Amino acid sequence: MISQDSIEGLKARIDILDVISNYIEVKKAGANFKANCPFHDEKSPSFVISPQKQIYHCFGCGAGGDAIKFVMEYEKLNYPEAIERLADQNNYTLHYTDNKNPQKKRSQLMEKLSQWYQSLLPTMPTAQAYLNERGVSMASIEKFGIGYAPESFKTIQFIKSNQFSMSEAVEMGVAGSDGGREYARFMERIIFPIHAPNGASVGFGGRTITGHQAKYINSPQTPLFNKSRLLYAYDLAKQEIYKQKQIIITEGYLDVVMLHQAGFSSAVATLGTALTQEHLPLLRKGEPRIIMAYDGDNAGRAAALKASKILSTGGFDGGVVIFEGGLDPADMVHTGQLETLNKMFHTPIPFIEFVIQETLNLYDLRNPKAKEQALNESIGFLKTLTPLLQEEYKSFLAARLAISPSLIRLNQQHSNQPTMTPTHSNHYDVWELSLIKSMIENPALSDQILDYISIDMMQFHPFEFDLVIKQQFDHPQLMALSLNTSIQSYTSEEALHKELLTFLAQHYSRKLKNIMSQQHESFEKKSFLIRELRGKISMLKQGKLVTS
Repeated sequence: MISQDSIEGLKARIDILDVISNYIEVKKAGANFKANCPFHDEKSPSFVISPQKQIYHCFGCGAGGDAIKFVMEYEKLNYPEAIERLADQNNYTLHYTDNKNPQKKRSQLMEKLSQWYQSLLPTMPTAQAYLNERGVSMASIEKFGIGYAPESFKTIQFIKSNQFSMSEAVEMGVAGSDGGREYARFMERIIFPIHAPNGASVGFGGRTITGHQAKYINSPQTPLFNKSRLLYAYDLAKQEIYKQKQIIITEGYLDVVMLHQAGFSSAVATLGTALTQEHLPLLRKGEPRIIMAYDGDNAGRAAALKASKILSTGGFDGGVVIFEGGLDPADMVHTGQLETLNKMFHTPIPFIEFVIQETLNLYDLRNPKAKEQALNESIGFLKTLTPLLQEEYKSFLAARLAISPSLIRLNQQHSNQPTMTPTHSNHYDVWELSLIKSMIENPALSDQILDYISIDMMQFHPFEFDLVIKQQFDHPQLMALSLNTSIQSYTSEEALHKELLTFLAQHYSRKLKNIMSQQHESFEKKSFLIRELRGKISMLKQGKLVTS
């Protein structure tokens, strides 16, 4: 069993916004963040994250909780599994209370293997010659932890001699097993360690120097390694990304290494795959301008086109830089073309313009039918943008096609930037909810509220009131209330006193009206109750609080 102190230590280290934004794309919304809920199908974002309260809640389906609950629900894990997943992601060592395993440390296999690969690089002249030929400095080799993976059997020997199990090596993606035959996934390759944004080693990329069929390979999918969410060298670049408000995304490891070597320290790379929707949460952090630096061949342009559609629809600022003539960023750094590179990165083709131009380039615009198809495809793209951007780029598209803007008909329907409208029940009382929210957020005022308010006074929200009394603050109803910015809590005794006077006056007035309309009560009892209630109302009008 994981010790409670260990769990509390992990909770203190993690931040709910960092955890959730690693899984889904979030956007700032006042003091909170919002997103489309990952737990039910919706077009308008009703999923709210509060960094201050460290909770999330969906106003659509009611899902809510803390960072651990999110990982449980999203990855379909139980509580201990979610704790262990978060510990792995945050390089945190958990402690266990059971006798068999009193202390379970985070596996050091990836780190040990990475260090070993690095130690082997100086012993491999061929690998060193390749890196030297590409212009990679010793400082860059050290900064990026570049190493060398030897023959398969040597890696297997290293794993076993360091008391790591083969099952663990297979799970981590550094080894495989085929019919009982054990083998290393990386052999005779220059190794580029891949890290999570927090710096934890999670995988490797390998470049062959002995003619293996695949020039580059990456670690397979593991619990820690998802190439569609990770970016190479993001851990090294993130401070510069936040500082410059810019990120340069390239296609290769060496492009990143050489760009950093030349001072372009916000450079990262996708991991053998095109940019995907799953990368967007990471790219959203720090709200940087995105520069896509892609090769000018057909594959590079196709990848840039796909990425530009994703990024422009997602509302990202930035553009595309295409490297023509077979060159890439690494080559330009090696040949000293730094001024040209700097100018290219400062003058990219804006994403929307690039998408339109590349789309039109796919068609023979001299053919009227093909021209019509190009128009329809471009209109389809524009409809994914905001109404303002649709209108702005309408004339741009018309000019490129040499047609009248009137031929470009756009419906002004856009659902990418919706506003969140929390759903409420039919009985929704602001006064009651404000009092309840005050009890949640200002415990010092709770006793004062409870001195004068009882659960039977709640017309519409006795359930929420009862939850607060029982201190069930993790209940979805209370989390929803905590994140509902339309409901204000009282922060001072003076403000609370004033609202209690009004609330109680209304309560006793309703009670008086009800007593006066009753027929079954005796005259004596009815008269006594009326006098008592009128007395309380009178005291309230004088500014004196009364108890029930």
